[in-house]
Amino acid sequence: MRTSRKGSVEMPAFMRQLVKETEKRVSSFFKGGRGGAAEGEHQGEGEKEEVIPSPYLDRPVLDKLAEEGCARWGLTYALGSMQGWRANMEDFHNCVPQLGGELADWSFFAVFDGHAGSTVAQHCSQHLLGHILATGRMGPDDDPEKVKGALVEGFLQTDKHLHCVARREGWERGGTTVVATLISPYYIYFANCGDSRAMLCRSGQVRFSTEDHKPYSPLEKERIESAGGSVTIQRINGSLAVSRALGDFTYKGAENRTPSQQMVSPEPEVCVVERSPADEFLVLACDGVWDTISNEDLCAFIHNRLRVCTDLRDVCTQVIDLCLYKGSLDNISIILLCFPGAPQLSAEALHQEAELEDLLESKVAEIYNELLVQGEEPDLLSVLTVLASAVIPGLPPGGGIQSKRNCIIAAYYQQRESHKTTTTNVLGAF
Repeated sequence: MRTSRKGSVEMPAFMRQLVKETEKRVSSFFKGGRGGAAEGEHQGEGEKEEVIPSPYLDRPVLDKLAEEGCARWGLTYALGSMQGWRANMEDFHNCVPQLGGELADWSFFAVFDGHAGSTVAQHCSQHLLGHILATGRMGPDDDPEKVKGALVEGFLQTDKHLHCVARREGWERGGTTVVATLISPYYIYFANCGDSRAMLCRSGQVRFSTEDHKPYSPLEKERIESAGGSVTIQRINGSLAVSRALGDFTYKGAENRTPSQQMVSPEPEVCVVERSPADEFLVLACDGVWDTISNEDLCAFIHNRLRVCTDLRDVCTQVIDLCLYKGSLDNISIILLCFPGAPQLSAEALHQEAELEDLLESKVAEIYNELLVQGEEPDLLSVLTVLASAVIPGLPPGGGIQSKRNCIIAAYYQQRESHKTTTTNVLGAF
């Protein structure tokens, strides 16, 4: 089963109001000099200024894409993605819960984080799995070495085919990072190429996570410099922030060097973890998630949310909102895969969640009224600022106060409407 509900989590009215109220305070920060690109550069007397479009918006796009599904062997999954502050959505994904045929009990999932356009990410999301399967190395024997070879060869063949298409279509500049997982009856295979990341939670703890491929990592830097490049301001030639990716062919022209020896390598790092009944869930996400939250915090947060939420799409949505509130300026995409051993709904956890939300509502009302008594305007930012310094017991582990901001915002607007109604009734009495 696979369902989709594009834009299903629309921007609530209170969020639109929040954006409106905070725009003046934050837009100058978010617009100013992001990515090291100036918005305009003087070209000399009598010449027009060259305007470089900002890769960021004045306000974030909060509409979300959500999908869910399941595999016949007990896996359930959900996807959540959001454009956020970026001027364009460049993330793509591929969710195949059942491969079919003799691999009917195998699953494949991947997140593609494009850069310099979305074309490469979209193309690879449609063709990578086909190239992996075409190697003919995967079968019911589930031989880890053969499967690892299939993943590496599949990535390299995808990049080779992509190069031909890119030259024909004229889009050599773009690229994409990829993080993928192939789940067999006995193993979980991870293939990572770039700075997207996979993380496996087992028995409530991080069991495994992939390593990001950054230009300043010693082995990556050595390869880049051997291929004639340099690492400046932690980027290849001062420009590209990842050292492995599909595409980016302007960084793959060094002569007498294999594809894996170029400045940007298309070869994934492949790891294998034997499956366990204690496996709970697996996360694939782009760096828009990992830039703002650690493996351990995300593991703890999702573990907690699964005990109070039955819809995995809502869990993904909560992760996306958490990353946004923690300052992510990137596209945000996450795939959450739950094994049969994942945490289940808990009556005790639901009770604690209800108590927490009641406490937050009372705190918001208390702060609102205190600000009124002090003669101050109880705007949303003032309430949030005071609440952020308060001690709030029972907040979701790994999420903190940011993870309950939607609840706080809703309570604020409920309080404001209540005061408006009271004022109207008092005036009406006269």
